[in-house]
Formats: sequence, structure tokens, C-alpha cells
Amino acid sequence: MRSLHRWLIALLGACLQLNGAHGATVQPPGAQMMMDALARANAAVVGIKVTAADGARSAETLGQRRAGSGVVIAPDGLILTIGYLMLEAEQIEIITQDNKTLPARAVAYDLATGFGLLRPLLPLRGVPAATLGSSRELQPGETLMVMTGPQGNEDGDVSMTRLVSKRAFSGNWEYHIDTALFTSPPVLASGGNHSGAPLFNSRGELLGIGSLFVSNAADANVRLPGNMFVPVDLLRPILAELQQSGTSVKSRRPWLGLTSNDQGGRVQIMRVSKDSPAQLAGLEAGDVVLAVDGATVATLEAFYKKLWDRASPDAEIRLTVLQGAEVKTVVLRAQDRMLTLKKPSGI
Repeated sequence: MRSLHRWLIALLGACLQLNGAHGATVQPPGAQMMMDALARANAAVVGIKVTAADGARSAETLGQRRAGSGVVIAPDGLILTIGYLMLEAEQIEIITQDNKTLPARAVAYDLATGFGLLRPLLPLRGVPAATLGSSRELQPGETLMVMTGPQGNEDGDVSMTRLVSKRAFSGNWEYHIDTALFTSPPVLASGGNHSGAPLFNSRGELLGIGSLFVSNAADANVRLPGNMFVPVDLLRPILAELQQSGTSVKSRRPWLGLTSNDQGGRVQIMRVSKDSPAQLAGLEAGDVVLAVDGATVATLEAFYKKLWDRASPDAEIRLTVLQGAEVKTVVLRAQDRMLTLKKPSGI
């Protein structure tokens, strides 16, 4: 909590107005209300520790043991975090602000948005739920706050940042959202990441969940280190569905098992997942995807949206690829990504 107090003092200092005649400071109306709201928001933030199941495919890229943050969003203790943190989890623990460690279970993992939901197995006493806000009216330059949860002997932290852009984001792991929040300066929590860290405005309203460190926060083609947050606006329409079924309908979509990037109007494969549809079809790192079912694709967004534009997740896909100097048509049977993962107990 010490870091929160430092942040609140800095915020108050920014809000105070100097009295020119007497050199005194006058607290503007609403400043105390603002600090109280941010203190309540901080109380809802928890640390998360995860151990992945033996043989989990995700351990290759995410590690067997993972640490991050989450935030309580409902009176029953429901916790929102970033989904990859809890992917194929065998054991999940949460750490409250008073350093109590409680076991938790997975409630949902949503491939389409990237969100994850957890629920503690024991009651969360005295932990308030954060207020869900909206980023629709959020403008570049607005001061925001990122909070990370405690991790054992380490306290959580509080950092000021600013929104620098709102735009679509395409991940190299077959992931895309039409609107993401990008902030700078970057927040690097313990372990070099801010996985699941909640983003709040000055009213203590939850705006997003931390996903990635990025090098181009301001613009896709301009270097500015920062973070990408998934906006909670994407959560509202699917929250009931996630709690009922463990995922959303949009997460049931074709998956090829590719890690790719797009530069200069080319979609290039960087890595092929083991035993994936892409590997079984003979695709390799260095191949360039030219078209999907005959439709030219030059960006990850175009590639993914064409790939997902079909009713069945195990549909047949025809890719036109450049392998070395040869253009080939590769036919492969996609998979439902959710069926390839070990499900945490609870989902």
C-alpha cells in the first residue's frame, strides 16, 4: 500500500492550485473523492500465481509457472485477468492486498478477447469489487493508473501512465481485436511483465486489462515503448456467456497453429506449433502466406478475418503460400483451438 500512498500524493500535488497571495495550496473540490475512489480500486487488485499442468502445450512459450495480476469485478469474488496467464493451469492461487493466499479455480478463458475469469475457492472477505468503466470517451493524453497485485513477499505497485492511442491490434499468435488501449510510459511489473494488471481512470473505474509490452504504443510504425490493454468494453456483452459456458461463441473458430508477422504487405510465418494443422500440412517458418481461399491477404488482420470467416472451426482451408521461390496451394483442416488445450479444472 505504500506505493499507492505515493501515487495519491503525487496525484494530489498535480491537482492542487497555488494561492498566489499567501503561497498556500487549496485542494480543489472532488480531490478527496478521487483519492478515495482510487484507494477502493487498489483494494480490488490481487496477485495471481499459476502452475501449468504437466505436458501443457502453452508451457513452451508461457512457462510452467506464471505470475501476474487480476481484479475483483463482482461481489461474489469473480476475478478478471488476462487469459494466457491461466492457460492450461493445474494450480491457481490469488494473493490479496493483506498478503493472504487463497486457492482459486478457472471460470472461463476467452480466446477471442483474451480475457480470463477466476473465482477463489474461499470467501474474499473485505475485498470490494471494482467499478467497470468504459474507454469509449477516453482521449489520448489522459492520465491513467496501472495497479499490479502483490506476489508473496513483494507488494503490489501503482504506476501512472497516459493513453497514447486506441486502435486495432493483431497478435502474432492468431489473435485480433478491433480496439485496444495503448499507454506509455511502459509499466514493467515484477518478472518483467504486467500480465493481467488492471488499468484505471482517475475516478477509479476499470478500463482495461494488461496484456503486453509493446515497442510501438503510439503508432504501428513509430517506436514508442508502452503497454497494450484489452478494454473491458469487450467484456460486458459476453460476461454472462463466459460464466455459463467457460468461453464465448466467437472463440470457437479455426486455428492453424501459426506465429506470424506482417511487414511490407507480406504475412510471413515465424513459427509453426508442434502437431498443429499447419505443421501437418507442411508449412514452415519463413513461408509467406499470399492468399486464403483465393483472397489475397497482406496483413495479419486480413489473414485472421478471412480465416475466421466460416461457420465451422474445423473447416478446410486453402492457403496460397510462397515457399522459397515456389508458389504452392496448401490444403489443411483447421482445428478448434479450445479443444487442443488442457482445460483447467472448473471450466
